[in-house]
Amino acid sequence: MPRQLVLDLPFRAAMGRADFFVCQSNAAAVAGLDGWRAWPGGKMLLIGPAGSGKTHLAHVFATQTGARIIAGADLPGHDPAALSESGALVVEDADQIAGLPKAEEALFHLHNACAHAGCALLVTGRAPPNRWGVSLPDLQSRMQQAGQLTLSPPDDALMAAVLVKLSADRQMALTPALVAHILPRIERSLDYVQRFVAALDAEALAAKQKPGLRHVKAVIARLGA
Repeated sequence: MPRQLVLDLPFRAAMGRADFFVCQSNAAAVAGLDGWRAWPGGKMLLIGPAGSGKTHLAHVFATQTGARIIAGADLPGHDPAALSESGALVVEDADQIAGLPKAEEALFHLHNACAHAGCALLVTGRAPPNRWGVSLPDLQSRMQQAGQLTLSPPDDALMAAVLVKLSADRQMALTPALVAHILPRIERSLDYVQRFVAALDAEALAAKQKPGLRHVKAVIARLGA
């Protein structure tokens, strides 16, 4: 059967609270975000590896609080006082500003502005701040004073739930048998699950078929585990 040309079109991932699967590996982080009004100093760090659910939880937090979401590298050029006026703010991927003096300084000033305005500040990163490698001592000190929520490596329940969710985001249904076949054969990473689902979607679309075992095996062989 001839394969169909697949266009790499964007899709909208579901980012609501109902779409986030709460389990043992992330329950503490979810509870900590729910209790944002009681954060010490009004600030919190959300730490976890790529694909662990940080962005999803940041969007859930933003929906609950009306927070604006901004990448750490995009902070320079924004007025810290204006950003803090919303009452809640999310700075994503703050660990990636290390070595960017203007971004480090901007995050430092934003931290002070949020503290002055009573703005709840959620900062996400892949590692704790003592591993960011920032060169601004005052920023390092401020970040280490923040509370910290950690997303643990995904367990089987979370891996399965995210696999099904991301497939549903692409209008792609996976049978229980396919899920059971996939889980023990893929990397234990939610970032890998995202790449796997995208590749499986492309494989099935190219074959003009619903995703089946043949497509799953082809993608696993191509991506590895």
